[in-house]
Amino acid sequence: METSTIIIGFVAGTIGFGYFVYGKKQSRVVPMISGAGLMFIPYLVEDWLILLLVCVVLLLLPFVIKS
Repeated sequence: METSTIIIGFVAGTIGFGYFVYGKKQSRVVPMISGAGLMFIPYLVEDWLILLLVCVVLLLLPFVIKS
């Protein structure tokens, strides 16, 4: 694993945890799914560029889809 992949995964996981907790407290599905994805996706993707793009999409998803 590269250092950049580890750093991106750590930041994404931390933000994902915040999204998940927020979604659970507010009973909102989209932030919960986005947060779970942000916490889980770094385990599946090895390339840092693809990981960064997927994480940015998951970060913006709750702002695009309002439920």
